[in-house]
Amino acid sequence: TFGNQEQTAYNAHYGTNGYHPLVAFDGLTGDFLKAKLRSGNQYTSNGVKEFLEPLLEHYNQAVPTTDILVRGDSGFATPAIYDLCELYENQYVIRLKSNRNLTRLAEEFVYYDNNHPWDEKEVYYHSVSYQAGSWANPRRVCIRSTREVGELLFRHAFIVTNFSENISAKRVFKTYNNRGIMENYIKEAKNSFFFDKTDSSGFLENEVRMIIIVLVSLFLIQFL
Repeated sequence: TFGNQEQTAYNAHYGTNGYHPLVAFDGLTGDFLKAKLRSGNQYTSNGVKEFLEPLLEHYNQAVPTTDILVRGDSGFATPAIYDLCELYENQYVIRLKSNRNLTRLAEEFVYYDNNHPWDEKEVYYHSVSYQAGSWANPRRVCIRSTREVGELLFRHAFIVTNFSENISAKRVFKTYNNRGIMENYIKEAKNSFFFDKTDSSGFLENEVRMIIIVLVSLFLIQFL
């Protein structure tokens, strides 16, 4: 945003003032499924259950034989999403932020010896059953441990999922990594359809414009 738009706030990650919308895309087609404008001081996962549930309800009824996968970065790592997906029997792969307990579990799979191949990059995949303090039950967490050439320690990444153990941890990470394509869809919405246009000083006016842009983009995609 620029100027004195209502409900704007400073975002330290981007180093600028702005809003913090929620957006959802179809991972296969790139279609814009839904958007909601939020004030700039909202944390990523705030209101995500209320945002996501109508989508899952609709697609579970409209295409009941289709497998639905919910994919999100660590900002969406909240039990509200896990519980919701499990309720609708939909699958999810969501990045977890590292913490002391997860790092300790990951380090149990890492071994060093006198003849360690320090001049080679190492990447290992594992999965464990893990229950955070805010979770009602244990869930599967996949771990990717990476040590770059010449480095001493491994860096660990974590994904929580309800994929069965038949799906390897490496495959889970590959599935999650496709989430990066959504960033291109966001850029397309901004650069081609002016999704981030916020000319009005009022929050409601900007939200209405945003929704109209989503509808216009869907209309044009259908007929181009």
